[in-house]
Amino acid sequence: MDNTANEKHFEERIRAGEVIEPKDWMPERYRKQLVRMMSQHAHSEIIGMLPEGNWITRAPSLRRKMILLAKVQDEGGHGLYIYSGTETLGVKREDLLQDLLDGKAKYSNIFNYPTLSWADMGTIGWFVDGAAIINQTTLAKCSYGPYSRAMIRICKEENFHKKQGFEIMATLAAGTPEQRAMAQDAVNRWWWPSLMMLGPSDKDSPNTAELSLWGVKRKSNDELRQRFVDMTVPQAQAIGLTLPDPDLKFNEQTGHWEHGPINWDEFFAVIKGNGPCNRERLGAKRKAHEQGAWVREAAAAYARKHSEPSKAAA
Repeated sequence: MDNTANEKHFEERIRAGEVIEPKDWMPERYRKQLVRMMSQHAHSEIIGMLPEGNWITRAPSLRRKMILLAKVQDEGGHGLYIYSGTETLGVKREDLLQDLLDGKAKYSNIFNYPTLSWADMGTIGWFVDGAAIINQTTLAKCSYGPYSRAMIRICKEENFHKKQGFEIMATLAAGTPEQRAMAQDAVNRWWWPSLMMLGPSDKDSPNTAELSLWGVKRKSNDELRQRFVDMTVPQAQAIGLTLPDPDLKFNEQTGHWEHGPINWDEFFAVIKGNGPCNRERLGAKRKAHEQGAWVREAAAAYARKHSEPSKAAA
């Protein structure tokens, strides 16, 4: 079967809603788009450990410390699941990580903002993980098998993360005036970056049309963002916190909440490396990578030793 016939068969499978597996024929462009998208997702999970990791030792109770520690560990596991998925596409994990360390790879804009208070831990769980769930539940139905299957477990864990974050915010909102003010300040700082996290508007997204055609993306960025807003506004109202958007209003005709204009200049500046914490995040990742070199070397030596046939067997 030549490439033209292969492409036709591939497109028929996509239209039929079939799942593409690693050994199946796929267009090179499809493979490259998956590598780009999945590696960015994996990088985001790994870098996403950093904003919360520095609050583990400062958590206000042992219970909170244990929950946050487990959450950060989960995020690392999510990155490993997705890196494993990219390897089924013929790329090496080491190469993807090196691109990240070299500053060539992208990751989510949201992780380049500072975590200034304990309320930020709640807001990240509520907003960031809440937005992630909305995106990842659609990815659980994407056309590439290894990616969609990884999302099933990840979404279950992210759901706990969101509940944990919302519980922190509800507790702070019902606490002392100082605690309530801290919660409101965190909401003010994280709301707009969280809306940006779901990606640029459809007209400014160069990959959405292609990824939608191939069944990788089931919902557009704007559809995902609308779902996030509709879900989050009632939650904020329930605990008495105000979302920092004077233009936020409910449209009786559409049944949706409408938000004000998003500062996309800020989004693209952060993506290009000019956010508040871009250099800090990559610096921390590079330092950890260097300090962990001995672990990788020891693991490789162990693997070599146990993969060599023994003299007795020889």
